[in-house]
Amino acid sequence: MHIQKTWDLPLRLFHWLLVASVSAAFITAQIGGNLMVWHGRLGVLIAGLLGFRLVWGLVGSTHARFASFVRGPAAIKAYLAGRWPETGGHNPLGALSVLALIGILAFQTGTGLLANDDISFNGPLFDLVSKETSDTLTKVHHLGEKLVMLLVGLHLAAIVFYGRVKGHKLVGPMITGRKESALPLAAPTGGGLLALVLAVGCGLAVAYGASGAWMPAPPPPPAAAPAAPAG
Repeated sequence: MHIQKTWDLPLRLFHWLLVASVSAAFITAQIGGNLMVWHGRLGVLIAGLLGFRLVWGLVGSTHARFASFVRGPAAIKAYLAGRWPETGGHNPLGALSVLALIGILAFQTGTGLLANDDISFNGPLFDLVSKETSDTLTKVHHLGEKLVMLLVGLHLAAIVFYGRVKGHKLVGPMITGRKESALPLAAPTGGGLLALVLAVGCGLAVAYGASGAWMPAPPPPPAAAPAAPAG
């Protein structure tokens, strides 16, 4: 067996930060109350992480780039038929999982930024839409939560299946960045310092936009009318 470099450090850090932030967002949403403030902050963090990943998928190292693993129906059919060569990165089905998770998390984050709980919490971008629109997006956000849990469950089930049935360890390589391969594979290239600065900068810009810090402060409430004199 050959030990191959696979996942670069920025991608691994993104992966585990996303796992932690999505888990914490789910927990804070279930508890509610004062933790909803942190739920909103975690949404901003997730938005920034997704912004980073989208750019890193264009300029990162070989196996982080979407072009290296996103394939069409023919590739999926070949993989299911056992005719897909080992590449070191995601297989065609894994690519679908990655795209689905990124898509639903982006959708869930976007709706959450505009949502409200009708008590004391408004999403960071709540003021961009009407209350009625926010209420609708809040309902969609609650439905999306179930879809996220479903996809996460399928993702975990796939990890167990590949580990126990196919003997492919998926968690270890996402920690170490290295995986075993029956044949020697070309080392990943790209994803240098300039690419990292660009991806991090874009992630920070997305997080700043999601935070609503750029929006003008709401006007102060009108002053109370002076009390009428007695008598």
